Amino acid sequence: MAKLLIIEDDLELAHRVRDWLAFEKHQIELVTNGKDALKQLSANTYDLIVLDWMLPEVTGIEVLDRYRKSGGILPVLMLTGRTAVEDKALGLNSGADDYLTKPFDLRELSIRIQAILRRPKNYVETIIKIGDVELDSVDSVVINKGDPVRLLPLEFKLLEFFMRHPDQTYSPQAILDSGWGADSDASVSAVRTYIKTLRKKLNQDEKTSLIQNIHGVGYKLKTPV
Repeated sequence: MAKLLIIEDDLELAHRVRDWLAFEKHQIELVTNGKDALKQLSANTYDLIVLDWMLPEVTGIEVLDRYRKSGGILPVLMLTGRTAVEDKALGLNSGADDYLTKPFDLRELSIRIQAILRRPKNYVETIIKIGDVELDSVDSVVINKGDPVRLLPLEFKLLEFFMRHPDQTYSPQAILDSGWGADSDASVSAVRTYIKTLRKKLNQDEKTSLIQNIHGVGYKLKTPV
């Protein structure tokens, strides 16, 4: 039995999902808007979150983004009527662990939930691929357009940080505060220098780089459309 938070504003669907998962012996809590969802997530612990994309007050994507930025690591299964590949990419890149398109069979919902719950606690993907760049965090290998890229340890850690937090903007100080470079004399200027070096080693300039300058704010790794 797992403790699940269902976040869904379609009451008919929400009640069907709640009753189905309760029948399967899960402990269920249900909220119907994004604002209440954030309150629940800050005050309670769950095994898994089932999150609708289109919510009143605060959207599902915003809930997910705020939750991940606050350090939340619980697995999230997104529900949505959006079927475009770009929408799926946005949901997954925002931190969702899986994605189920409406309308769906409740049996498939159960299968997806069980698959996620079977993963080890604090499961973290070891291979990340964005655009032409693939990073293996176990073997510390980076491949760009099929070719290996030799990176120094701090360069690798910086690239991994951005690839694990795509489409999110960070100031140089926020990158330092995340723990990057904690075992070195890294500074704000060092962050900028390492980003320039990364671009060069990935054969990218400022205009073509995955890691983009956000004027007056910082940097973000933008996922290709």
